[in-house]
Amino acid sequence: MKLFFASGNLHKAAELQSLADAGSVPVQIISARTVGGMPAVEEDTGTFVGNARKKAQALRVRLPADAWVLADDSGVCVDALGGGPGVESAYFAGPEGDARRNLAKLVTVMRDVPDSNRGAQFRCVLLVLGPDDAEEIFEGMCAGQLLREPRGGAGFGYDPLFVPAGYSETYAELGDAVKNRISHRAHAWARLAEWIRRGRA
Repeated sequence: MKLFFASGNLHKAAELQSLADAGSVPVQIISARTVGGMPAVEEDTGTFVGNARKKAQALRVRLPADAWVLADDSGVCVDALGGGPGVESAYFAGPEGDARRNLAKLVTVMRDVPDSNRGAQFRCVLLVLGPDDAEEIFEGMCAGQLLREPRGGAGFGYDPLFVPAGYSETYAELGDAVKNRISHRAHAWARLAEWIRRGRA
């Protein structure tokens, strides 16, 4: 099965392909770049599902009628920030979507928050849009804590600040093998993979 990925984020595309490969799921994740790039989308719905749907629909119009599109919307939801930045995670520090600035802002905003109130959850929605507007939604979550300073050189986004529950390393320190088993995107992907194995019922 081919899934055209409605995103310009190469890190996410690689992560999804590695999840598919690791689980022996017969899926090819195809970058939006192969069909002219990802159209600009204003992520203004206020929900992960709504934003993912807008992205999938934006790319869908560039594809053949029988094509399937995969869209991802995800973010970190911080308890002390009332669930923020949440759906605004990619633009937390401004409309430029600068990952380094987003991370730096979260570090600053959380500077005086005590360890007892640094709980957070990474959430992910994977939405598949197919012929005749067929739609499937798969969600995943990973709970944990935020550090005071980033650690680790792998991963992307807020990964260096987030320690999953039951671990002492950040997403950026755990390595792909572990992250691809426990992450929010891994949990959402597992549900999507099961749907594929069932013959896209």
